[in-house]
Amino acid sequence: MSPRRKGRELALQILFQWDIHHETSAWLDDFWAGMSVHAEARRFAEELVKGVMAEARELDALIGRYAENWTVSRMAFIDRAVLRMAVYEFLHMPDVPARVTLNEAIEIVKSFGDDQSGSFVNGILDRILRDDPRLRVKAQETSPPVAHD
Repeated sequence: MSPRRKGRELALQILFQWDIHHETSAWLDDFWAGMSVHAEARRFAEELVKGVMAEARELDALIGRYAENWTVSRMAFIDRAVLRMAVYEFLHMPDVPARVTLNEAIEIVKSFGDDQSGSFVNGILDRILRDDPRLRVKAQETSPPVAHD
């Protein structure tokens, strides 16, 4: 498993707990003390966690705009955390290709979510990537190349 994939999975665990408790001070140090992880995985996880927590309102507003017939507060904790991480990557991590973010989000939510989580998350992320004007460059990265005669 790549360090970034491991970092995403660790970030998911932290953000899941943060979403339930709305804070991290009581347990985050214990979480890291119990982990033996590659430094790059931890760094990536911490970057995602800090970014998602700082931008949660913006991320939730964007996710809510593209989630047809859903409010963010009604989404499953896992789905919501994965969506927040992926949208944060789309908007704030220009070095991570959109195709990588999308594929990782879908694979992680399939592993940790329920049977419908993969298609649910894919649909929302696909709409955000396709329709949000800030993501035009990233959206082009996911489009297949056009064949020229």
